[in-house]
Amino acid sequence: MSPRYFIIHKPYKMISQFVSPHKKRLLGDLDFEFPEGIHAIGRLDDNSEGLLILTTDKSLTRRLLHPDLKHSRTYIVQVEKIVSDEKLQMMSSGVDIIAKRVGHYHTMPCEVKRIEKPGWITERQHQFREDLPQTWLEITLREGKYHQVRKMCSAIGHDCKRLIRTSIDNLELGDLKPGEVREMTQQDMFSRLNLMNT
Repeated sequence: MSPRYFIIHKPYKMISQFVSPHKKRLLGDLDFEFPEGIHAIGRLDDNSEGLLILTTDKSLTRRLLHPDLKHSRTYIVQVEKIVSDEKLQMMSSGVDIIAKRVGHYHTMPCEVKRIEKPGWITERQHQFREDLPQTWLEITLREGKYHQVRKMCSAIGHDCKRLIRTSIDNLELGDLKPGEVREMTQQDMFSRLNLMNT
């Protein structure tokens, strides 16, 4: 049977798994009939939202997560308080965090900028109060340590209140709403992830 490929908009308070010993919302709770052998590539923690790849193709996991291939990942992030130009420069140049299995780690340079809150972002449970000082950022990384974006925000003194992954390379969340699923062809998926010649 040919492998199948999907993207989803992972909702808030859902873990990126189909099986868990804990009483959590799972990917299998989405209103979609997934094929057997499906799994997520990479994870978003249960408080994070946005683009997640699901596939029955185990080779895609190895290719996408290969350490020599620096795939870009873009996130829309809401943080408390107003982020200064100096703090933006600190984050873009790299900051010190504690990374899982690595310890003290200095992040690679990244692209970060202040943005207006995108109009497509929906309200959710545990919404951060709009009247409190806050900043929306767009952050693009080419590495992926555990909880890296949240730790980078914390390193510059700003608590991350919302995190939405919007793209991996040229694979974009687009107009998918939370909980929606879209199936893709292998060629389209690989082309958008720059994997055609790897």
